[in-house]
Amino acid sequence: MSQALTIAGFPLPSSAGSINAYISAANRIPVLSAAEELGLARKFRDEEDIDAARQLVLSHLRLVIAVARGYLGYGLPHADLIQEGNIGLMKAVKRYDPERGVRLVSFAIHWIKAEIHEYILKNWRLVKIATTKAQRKLFFNLRSMKQGFAALGVDEVNSVAAKLGVKPEEVVEMETRFSGGDIALDPLVEDDDDSFAPVAYLAADAGSEPTAQIERKEIEHLHNEGLQDALATLDDRSRVIIQRRWLAGDGAEAATLHELADEYGVSAERIRQIEVKALQKMKGVLSTAM
Repeated sequence: MSQALTIAGFPLPSSAGSINAYISAANRIPVLSAAEELGLARKFRDEEDIDAARQLVLSHLRLVIAVARGYLGYGLPHADLIQEGNIGLMKAVKRYDPERGVRLVSFAIHWIKAEIHEYILKNWRLVKIATTKAQRKLFFNLRSMKQGFAALGVDEVNSVAAKLGVKPEEVVEMETRFSGGDIALDPLVEDDDDSFAPVAYLAADAGSEPTAQIERKEIEHLHNEGLQDALATLDDRSRVIIQRRWLAGDGAEAATLHELADEYGVSAERIRQIEVKALQKMKGVLSTAM
């Protein structure tokens, strides 16, 4: 814990050995007055005084803790959220202009939230749909906009979509993902012998095993290659009849005996005889090749 919450270049109080100890220690650091903050900010800006920057950061750690607490609902460790918020705080201190007449707390909160948002989007399982600005807004506002845990009705979905500037179906998809729980691939160590995790049944299909898939593709390739060789042994008429009767492909309907008979000016029985003879010849070629 102490390592996770260490701020590079800004040592924390020695009592920070756990999340509770860290929070307690951070809350004991005095809040700077406006005059103290202004003096330190100018000293850091004009003289690049690292100790001044350190004091600015440490005095605002409680702000990071408060902001990070608001994102605990996303299933990520509180310590990690605080760590990312601390990075945002340091960026804010580096960019803070004390002459604008705005307190650091107001300036820093944007940087703290931005850093936490990025961390959540990179690590949470919904990252793939939170790509646009509107979707990111939906991601971080849907939970707070829902009234209770019940599923949103049609009117509520349309209302949320209108407020956040997204499509109703995106609201439905996001809500579905929020309500779905993650399942461990492997059972926990403390689980009993009767536990059943996805890893047990995902491997049950032998055809999905990588080596089986490779073998199947090689066999299909050989069959296709052998089929072309067998077709090449036929005369043109026989080849066309086999292709149109048995190898139409792409959803096309197979030609009937009567259709081919009309095209070649022979009887349907004659087409059937040619077909039977061609298939027998191809079968002999394929059996030899295999």
